[in-house]
Amino acid sequence: MSAVVEFSTLSEMFDNITKRYADSTRPMLMTKIEGAYRGMTHAEYRRKVELFAMGLAALGIKQGDRLSIVSENRPEWVIADMAMVILRVVNVPIYPTLTPKQIEFIYNDAGVKAAIVSNLFQLNKVIKIKPDVPTLERAVIMTEKGATLSDTVLPFSKIYDLGAEFEKTHPAYVLESIPKAKPDDLLTLIYTSGTTGNPKGVMLTHGNLVSNVKASADVIPFGETDVLLSFLPLCHSFERMAGYYTAMACGATVAYAESVETVRDNLMEVRPTIVTTVPRLFERIYNRMMKQVDSSPPARQKIFHWAVDIGKRYSAAKRSGRVPVPLGVKRVAAARLVFSKLKQRTGGRIRFFVSGGAALPRLLGEFFEGVGIQIIEGYGLTETSPVLTVNRLDDYKFGTVGRTIPGVEVKIADDGEILARGPNIMKGYYNNPQATKEAIDPDGWFHTGDVGMFDQEGHLVITDRKKHLFVSSGGKNIAPQPIENLFLSNSKFIDQFVLIGDGRMFLTALIVPEFEVLKEFARQNGIRVGSESDLVVESNIRELYRKEIDRIQRDLPTFERVRRFELLNQALTVENGEITPTMKVKRKVVEEKFAPLIEKMYEDVT
Repeated sequence: MSAVVEFSTLSEMFDNITKRYADSTRPMLMTKIEGAYRGMTHAEYRRKVELFAMGLAALGIKQGDRLSIVSENRPEWVIADMAMVILRVVNVPIYPTLTPKQIEFIYNDAGVKAAIVSNLFQLNKVIKIKPDVPTLERAVIMTEKGATLSDTVLPFSKIYDLGAEFEKTHPAYVLESIPKAKPDDLLTLIYTSGTTGNPKGVMLTHGNLVSNVKASADVIPFGETDVLLSFLPLCHSFERMAGYYTAMACGATVAYAESVETVRDNLMEVRPTIVTTVPRLFERIYNRMMKQVDSSPPARQKIFHWAVDIGKRYSAAKRSGRVPVPLGVKRVAAARLVFSKLKQRTGGRIRFFVSGGAALPRLLGEFFEGVGIQIIEGYGLTETSPVLTVNRLDDYKFGTVGRTIPGVEVKIADDGEILARGPNIMKGYYNNPQATKEAIDPDGWFHTGDVGMFDQEGHLVITDRKKHLFVSSGGKNIAPQPIENLFLSNSKFIDQFVLIGDGRMFLTALIVPEFEVLKEFARQNGIRVGSESDLVVESNIRELYRKEIDRIQRDLPTFERVRRFELLNQALTVENGEITPTMKVKRKVVEEKFAPLIEKMYEDVT
C-alpha cells in the first residue's frame, strides 16, 4: 500500500489527510482515559493542532525557533509536534529518561526557546536547568497537577485558549502558514544518544522525512483499516517516522500504550493489527512463554513443542512454494491447539510486527513465524530518517534486514562498512561541521559505522558496529553483537549480556540474570532464595550459568568462546547511563564502571 494523499512536506500531509477524513467518525488517535480507550477523529485532531499552533504564535513563537518536547507518548505529543510543523518551528524531542544535565547540554547546543513537558517530574528537570540555559524562556505542561503555574509555566490548555483569541484577529493564519513550508526546511533536531561522548544534533528536513515516509509506505502495507499500538518513544526517529507520520499518511489509527510496563494489557484492550517495536519485546515474550511451558505438565509441554516444530516446518515449506498436504493438516491442528491461544495474547488481530532499533535474533524470527506471528525487520539510523532497508511480507529472510527501500542506495565499502545515499540522508550535524564532514563524504555517501554484506539474494546482513569490532591480543577480529545475540536468544536465564575482549587474550562476559526465572529455578532446586546479590555469588547458580554458556557456545570457534564470566546483581539501565534509550549497551561506560570486576576475570592468565 502507499500513502493515501499526495504531499511534499509534512504540513501538506497534515492538511491533505485531515481534509480527506474530515467527515469520518473513525478515530485517528486513541488513548486510555479513566480506564477505557477513547478516540480522537481527524477533524478533532486538526482543530487542536490549529489552536495550538495559533497559541504558540500568540506567544511570539516563529519560524526557526527551537521548541522541545519532553514527554511520554500521548496525543498531546503529536498535537504539539504538528503545530510546530505548521509554524516551521524546529522540534527538539527529548527522551523522558534523560537527566537534567543531559537535557541542559542539548538545550544549550540547540538554543531551545521553550519546553513542552508531560508532567511535574519532567517540569522540575527544566526548572532546574533554566538558569543555565540562556535561551530558555518558558515551559508548557500537559498534566498540570502539582505544578505552580506562572507567566513562564503555562498549562497546555492555556495555549488552546491563546490560540482561540489569536484566531479572532488572524482567522486565516493556519491556512496561510501550511503552504509556506518547503522540502529543504529544517523540520527537527534529533540528538542521538550515542554510546560514547556528547550527543550530536541530527538535522532532518521535511524532504528527508517525506521521502522516508513515502518509501516506507510503499513497502510496508499500512492501511486505513489498521490499528497500531504505539509504545516506543516518539522522540526516537523510528517510532516518529513509522508509528506516527507513516501511519497518518496511510490513514491508520494509532493507539498509545499507557507505558512500556502495560503493553501486555494494552495489546488485549486495543487489539492492534500492527505494532512497531524492538527485539527486546520479543525476547521478553519468548522467555515468559518458555517459562510457562517449562512449568506445565509433560503432556502439555510435548504438545507445545510438537506444534512449534510443525509451525516452523510449515513456514519453511510455504516459503519454498510447496506445502505437503499432511503438513498443512497438522498445521491446522497446531494452530487450533496452541497458536490461536498465543495470538490471542496480542489481541487476536495482529497482521505483523515491525522490528527495528537493533538486530532481531534469527531464532526469535523463526519461532514467532512458526507460531503464526510475522515479524518484519528493518534497518536504519537517525541520520537516515531512519529506514534504509526492510524485509517485505512477501520477501523476507531472517538474519537479514531486508532489501533497500525505493529511492535509497546502499553499498559496502572496501573495509566492510555500510554506506548509504539518497533523499533521506540528514542535512548534517548541527553546530558540528567536522562531524558532518566525517560522516558524509564528498560524493554524498553517509558512513553508517555499521559493518555488513549483501547475501546472494540481495538482502543486507549486519554483522556489527565498525567501532565495536574486537581485535584480540592474538590478532583475531571478533564481532561481539552476533555472539551476544546468540546468548540472549538461547537462554531463559539471561536478561542482559555484555561481551568483553577487545585487546585481550580471550573473551569474558558480564551477565545480568533474568532474576524472575532464576529465583524460580532456585526454589525448585532447594537453593536459598535471598537477595539478587546473594543469588549471583551462590556456587550452584554460577555452575548453572557455566553450563548454559558451554551449551550455547559449543559450535563457536575457540577464539569466539567465553572463558570466564561475572554475574551482575542489577540490570544495566538508561537512568544509570549504561545503555541508550534504544537499549544499546554503552560499552565504554560499562567497561569503566565494572573495571575491577573485568580485571578480576583476567587475573592469573597463563
